[in-house]
Amino acid sequence: MVSTTPDPRQAAAPGGPVRRPRQTAAPDGPVRIEAHGIDLIPDGERRGHPRELFSVWAAANVNYLSLVIGGALVLMGLSLWQAVAVIVVGNLFWLLTGLLAISGPAAGAPSEVITRAVYGVRGNRVNNAVTGWLISVCYFALNLAAAATAASALVGKAGLPVGTGVQVAVVVLIAALTLLIGVYGHALILRLYLPITLVLTAAFAVVAVAVVDHADFGHTPVAPLTGSDLWATVLAGITLTASGPLSYTTSADFSRYLPRTACAKAIAGWTAFGAFLPSVVVCSLGALAATAVDMTDPQTALGGILPGWFEPLFLLALVLGTIAINALTAYSAGLALQAVGLRVRRTVSVLADGAVAVALTLYALLVSDFLDTVSDVLQLTVVLLGPATAVYAADILLRRNRYDGPALTDETPRGPFWYTGGVNWAGAAALAAGVTVAALCVNTLYTGPIAAALDGIDIALPAGIGVAGTVYAVLMRRSPTVLAARSGL
Repeated sequence: MVSTTPDPRQAAAPGGPVRRPRQTAAPDGPVRIEAHGIDLIPDGERRGHPRELFSVWAAANVNYLSLVIGGALVLMGLSLWQAVAVIVVGNLFWLLTGLLAISGPAAGAPSEVITRAVYGVRGNRVNNAVTGWLISVCYFALNLAAAATAASALVGKAGLPVGTGVQVAVVVLIAALTLLIGVYGHALILRLYLPITLVLTAAFAVVAVAVVDHADFGHTPVAPLTGSDLWATVLAGITLTASGPLSYTTSADFSRYLPRTACAKAIAGWTAFGAFLPSVVVCSLGALAATAVDMTDPQTALGGILPGWFEPLFLLALVLGTIAINALTAYSAGLALQAVGLRVRRTVSVLADGAVAVALTLYALLVSDFLDTVSDVLQLTVVLLGPATAVYAADILLRRNRYDGPALTDETPRGPFWYTGGVNWAGAAALAAGVTVAALCVNTLYTGPIAAALDGIDIALPAGIGVAGTVYAVLMRRSPTVLAARSGL
């Protein structure tokens, strides 16, 4: 059983003196900028209950993207109930997000630091640069562009001209609101996300009434898919749906302030359930809507079936939902930038991430189709994120969730997580093996040889996760740091 029970010897690094976390006078409050970055959270500042995580993840998943994904599944040729089944299975990957979250209270550190146990101090810098920072900033830009489009439509409905200046102002304003939450940090997120969840739930309840009133619950495609075509589409749909959960390999960032004694099952459960429930409901609404309107342009199509008075409120809800999800992304991207080795305060790193995302968004909206290219590339992120999630999860299980927080902050060659030259080659090899196998099995922008041999069926997600997790477990089962953690030393 996974345990978060602390050991009194955890405060000492092997071969070193006992080190005690720095104590501060008072924890951060919701109206004070969070002082902590990737440093350890002292026990005196740990408080709260795992149930608080529900609203954090719910607010981030009552959003426009989930509607689009649900509609896309029907457009891909699935019947309504096939699409709903795919939605449920794909969103079960939130269980992995919940599992990763339990490592936060155990270590008192964010995911960006905990993964030093997986890749080593130097190897983890590369991991954070790619899976942490680069992918997060790209997602930030994509979501920001979607929110800017909705906000620009709202400006147009107000009778104002939507020119270049307005577009720039909209992007900057939405980014500023997002970064404000990210800069103030953890306490403000906990305070804001419950009311945001309630507001978004109310808005999408109105959408649900309109969609259900127009939906065809017996919808089947004109030419139903069968055989390998059906399986290829089902697996592609599961991969598309699972890309959301797999993009949150940083769930410990939002649980690390909980006490060490917080129940691991409760942490995993509230995290997973908080994301799973709204994702399934909103994705299913998207699938239902696709039986009644053309979801190739969801915003316009849904506007045709919503009450006229509600359409501006719907656009505002889309913007609010995007701000909620992007604030989490900006917060974690800021921590990733620190973990890469940039010696700046978390507030500065968050603002730097936002500046890059705004620049990408403006370039895309005003100059080229850059975001279309980025969107295509992000379809392949499951090739990397699936194995990365599997390796992290395997490490938690191997160590029985026992992490020496102070030792994880030791970046010197004498530290236990320096491994060989600063790299844990077992972690690197497991990730490389998982990514390689996934790349051979993928069928998105290109068709890998294994997918081609399977008549186009894309098994990149299960193959990458299975290989990466298995290789890591085999290579690390006799590792001194794992054995020490399992024995409680």
